[in-house]
Amino acid sequence: MPILILGLALWWATHLLKIKAPARRAELDARLGAGPAKGVMAALSVAAVALMVIGYQRAEFVNLWFPPAYLVHLNNLLMLVAVFFFIAKGIPSGVRARVRHPQLIATKTWALAHLLVNGDLASVVLFGGILAWAVVAMIGINKRDGKDWARPAPGTVKGWAIHAVATVVVFGIIAMLHLWAGVSPLPGGGA
Repeated sequence: MPILILGLALWWATHLLKIKAPARRAELDARLGAGPAKGVMAALSVAAVALMVIGYQRAEFVNLWFPPAYLVHLNNLLMLVAVFFFIAKGIPSGVRARVRHPQLIATKTWALAHLLVNGDLASVVLFGGILAWAVVAMIGINKRDGKDWARPAPGTVKGWAIHAVATVVVFGIIAMLHLWAGVSPLPGGGA
């Protein structure tokens, strides 16, 4: 569990630096240059994910509750929603014109979905920690940037269609990766 917690702490630190301590981040950019500073932050983020994965895999299984099997259906629906919001940034569907933080909403939805179907301590620490980070990040960004928000242009019908198809394709890939990793996202298979 300590490796998992270390990974979460590193994730929080790297992702909240620009939000909660912009002067420190600007200092880092000035000292290293903007590109290299982004590279350092990206490398630390990758290290954080690696630590979380390793820590999660090695954590002792401590069951806290037994999630009912029907929650797998809710998990899959929420995951479809999470994918929809997560991929919104690069697609001209108009989601960005309606939602200020689609990727943070996706992260919160992803974490909640996984909390519903995993009743062990390591899952609560991992998914609860990421959920808490996304909430804090969203509040921090809104405080830092104020209520003013320059909405992007509304999307096109073609953009919405591309977004819908891309959501289903990405969701399918994620489901296949789960099956490949030995964790079935299907009812009766656990998640």
